Amino acid sequence: MSKLRTNLPRTHSLLETGIDKGLHPGAQIYVSFNGETLADEGIGGSRPGVPTDRDAITLWMSATKPITSVLFAQAWERDEVALDTPVAEVIPEFASHGKADVTFQHILTHTGGFRVEPPDVNTLDWSSTVAQICACPLEPDWVPGEKAGYHPVTSWYILAEAVSRINRSPFPELVQTQIFDPLQMDDTWIGIPEPTHFSYGDRVAWMYNTFKGSIPDDSLNSAEAAARVHPGGNGRGPIRELGRFYEMLLAGGEDILKPETIRRFTSPQRKDMFDQTFQHKIDWGLGFIVDSSHHGRETVPYGFGRHASPSTFGHGGSQSSAAFADPTHNLVVAIVCNGMPGEPRHNRPARDLRSAIYEDLEIGHT
Repeated sequence: MSKLRTNLPRTHSLLETGIDKGLHPGAQIYVSFNGETLADEGIGGSRPGVPTDRDAITLWMSATKPITSVLFAQAWERDEVALDTPVAEVIPEFASHGKADVTFQHILTHTGGFRVEPPDVNTLDWSSTVAQICACPLEPDWVPGEKAGYHPVTSWYILAEAVSRINRSPFPELVQTQIFDPLQMDDTWIGIPEPTHFSYGDRVAWMYNTFKGSIPDDSLNSAEAAARVHPGGNGRGPIRELGRFYEMLLAGGEDILKPETIRRFTSPQRKDMFDQTFQHKIDWGLGFIVDSSHHGRETVPYGFGRHASPSTFGHGGSQSSAAFADPTHNLVVAIVCNGMPGEPRHNRPARDLRSAIYEDLEIGHT
């Protein structure tokens, strides 16, 4: 019998229910509690005729974002950049069209005001993508820092480009040498080189559009799509490796970050602000969503369930994934489902699933 079914029976049942209801063909889950791995496995199907297992290469969507944040945190820790540094001091061309006052604090708290994505932003080469985003105007009536709105794509290319310029090294090389290699995240990529993608073969899980039926999303599943270096949304690997990333943060940073840096980046830095993208109040750390259940336990989007402690931090991925650490309970969770059913069909089951982990473990806030 699987560890998931034995250790987390309610969680297992809800994942199976999601498969039965057509929310996702399969899922992959990693849970550690007090340093013990309680689940590290797959359930359901990965692609036609292929079951999901613990080694499947899954798409994490925006759950990728904290990895890019940690790269910036390393530069901040070395005093190479400040949070209140205008982005244009590192990327001069970014200042155009009213963005001169946007700082890195604004980017990391989603208060910068340049959410609108240029056409084909995720299909251009890196330099063209950065150039197009730099040419984007500030949104009308937006004072950076005084208005909040989640930036799914644009600001994360800018953050990654800034880190690259500060370190004088390409972003893919930085993320590999400064995070993935030290943490032995050996099958994690933000942009899988096409030869590597093909070498993985059936290990590469497909993402499905399950809004109506179960349709493979070719815009996400192709080798070309997997190769895009999208620092805010194209992380891929076995979900346990994202769990390993959060275990590092929960342990105090190991050799990646200092504990005080982790506390700064994962504590509320944006409080009680209405998010124009999510249409809900959500609190934010620096690149991390922080527990916002006090703004509506049953309504806050991409939260960590009904029982997470106020110290919980992490990030979700569009309609499909979530990873977080709860320091109060010494808990790490990383889950990815390979179906995108639309926000209304996703939100309640996702909340129930994250809550069930706490209920299985008989821990958490009520």
